[in-house]
Amino acid sequence: MATKIFDTIIIGGGQAGLAVGYYLRRAGLDFIILDDQNQSGGAWQHTWPSLRLFSPAFISSLPGRLMPKERDGEYPHRDEVLGYLSNYEQHYQLPIYRPYQVQSIHRDQENNCLRVTDGSYTWLAKTVVSATGTWSNPTIPSFEGQQAYLGEQCHSAHYAGPDAYKGKRVLVVGGGNSGAQIYAELAEVANASWVTREPPLFLADDVDGHVLFERATARITGSSNDDSIGSIGDIVMVPPVKAARDKGILHSVPMFRQFTEQGVIWADGSKEPIDTVIWCTGFQPQLDHLASLNVLEADGKVQVEQGQAIKEPRLWLFGYGDWASPGSATLIGAGRSARENVPALLDFLQKDS
Repeated sequence: MATKIFDTIIIGGGQAGLAVGYYLRRAGLDFIILDDQNQSGGAWQHTWPSLRLFSPAFISSLPGRLMPKERDGEYPHRDEVLGYLSNYEQHYQLPIYRPYQVQSIHRDQENNCLRVTDGSYTWLAKTVVSATGTWSNPTIPSFEGQQAYLGEQCHSAHYAGPDAYKGKRVLVVGGGNSGAQIYAELAEVANASWVTREPPLFLADDVDGHVLFERATARITGSSNDDSIGSIGDIVMVPPVKAARDKGILHSVPMFRQFTEQGVIWADGSKEPIDTVIWCTGFQPQLDHLASLNVLEADGKVQVEQGQAIKEPRLWLFGYGDWASPGSATLIGAGRSARENVPALLDFLQKDS
């Protein structure tokens, strides 16, 4: 009996995978989504409870279905995003199967397709969309003495809220939105300092993530050289951050020089005991499952054009950030990336049939 070959297999059931699934469903393709999570929500399941989007709900939506507006003038909380993503996949009856953690993808020359496996099961597809995101691959910089440090080190990917840090001496490292939001929260309960390599760049109160995304996208695509508004990493004044500013505590200190067993040594040579360092230092794409295709570059990324891998035309990448498609690691960008790049995937399948 012939083995079933899907038009597309999407790997990852987070925001990028759902956005692509919406357009594939609308096009009538035979596809499935393989997700390694136990439930819907992708990386949003693992963010800290008080995390807020830095765009309003009506802007931070996936194709076809607006995120409900819960409160006037407020940015959606994590739980609102989780509820929205769960409702989205149910509303569109997207064919999601979980939990399946894809281990590798191989070329199947006999069937002229790609072979996807989780180690136990195997699926075949004419095209594969990789949408695994970055959350499972957090980045922590290296410092002298770091291995000997006896205090706690926690990346924002694993930060669970302020309760565990009450009364402790904490350094929050990283000058972006996650650093600002976590610092603003911890400053209420702990002796916290916000540590950044460069002074943080704050946006005006009336600039939200939507404006930021549009300006950043225009610069990336070359349609504008307007630098009047910064990059997506610049800090949006969501309510907790704004409250910290109004209290006069929203300021950072320069980076420390190295670790000691008990703490850090600052640039001026002074030593200080530190209980916890929380790293808000970003993520790298999670692409280990693509290693067998020999498409990974030295920087761990994949060369793409309109989301399509140059070295393997049956492979497409969505949701990894600007190198895959402008702003595609955000809710705003995930939808736009899918809208702009899925048509090229559909054209490829039509020509391949």
